[in-house]
Amino acid sequence: MIEVRGVSKSFGTMVALDAVSFSLARGEILGFLGPNGAGKSTTMKIVTTFLAPDAGTVTVDGIDVLTEPLAVRGRIGYLPENVPLYLDMNVQEYLTFVGRARGLAGARLKDRLEWCVEACGLVTEYRKPIGELSKGYRQRTGLAQALVHDPDILILDEPTSGLDPLQILGIRELIKSLAGSKTIIFSTHILQEVSPVTDRVVIINEGRIIADGRVGDLRRSAMGSNRVYVGLRGDAAAAAAALRGLDGVASVDTLPGGGNPRFEVRGPFSGDLVAAVETLARDARWQLTELHEAPYSLEDTFIALTRRAHAAAGAPPEVA
Repeated sequence: MIEVRGVSKSFGTMVALDAVSFSLARGEILGFLGPNGAGKSTTMKIVTTFLAPDAGTVTVDGIDVLTEPLAVRGRIGYLPENVPLYLDMNVQEYLTFVGRARGLAGARLKDRLEWCVEACGLVTEYRKPIGELSKGYRQRTGLAQALVHDPDILILDEPTSGLDPLQILGIRELIKSLAGSKTIIFSTHILQEVSPVTDRVVIINEGRIIADGRVGDLRRSAMGSNRVYVGLRGDAAAAAAALRGLDGVASVDTLPGGGNPRFEVRGPFSGDLVAAVETLARDARWQLTELHEAPYSLEDTFIALTRRAHAAAGAPPEVA
């Protein structure tokens, strides 16, 4: 559905994108993740035909963004980082204007306006001037204009910017509800925004793609080990020695605190570490008080991948 191949873009001496490549299948949701200034907005502006790349190609539904930009725009709903709003219009006037500009009229326009206003939570603000709206409601209005023509593809640049926690939850649910029927790219620099919406992420840093895949796969690639917490009633030293004897266990650390012994066990992802500990506990007749996997967070993964990218480039890491 979307193919980005070897795209580079510079602004003067600053390289914004360096041979960026990724693809997106029909009906897929992609989280485009990276810190501020990483190149997310530049990539999206190229995909949506607002910027031309210096090198590389982008196709949307098989259409080249350089040779047929109007055809591409007809298939896309775009929410840019800075929402394009006419502050002297009210919400109804603005969305009607956008709908008509998109070729909607009559009952079709009416149906789409009603759907967008309800889906984006704008019912109470529908006849208010946009200039009087809060930042959160302006963001919702921008999202509604991206959806009004019912596009096959949504490009959302920081869609939850300026929203309160309840509004963020609503936008997440809206994006998830569109899964399968629309192809969606949404960018964010907030790591917690990704996992509730999609498991597929592309991570960009300093204009380069440093990771592309499922969050779980990226965790395994970045961290190189699994992490399981074990608590039991019994001899701590003997238990630690037995845990270290399991195949593939990299380390066993005794956790601080009184009472029954607790351990952090790290090992490879090639096997089921929890199952191995369960078998050991049964054979050793331990009385377990705790046994659970503790996956590394998306933050841990992002930091590890970014450090690896800096090390490969021979530069000191910027992520603390």
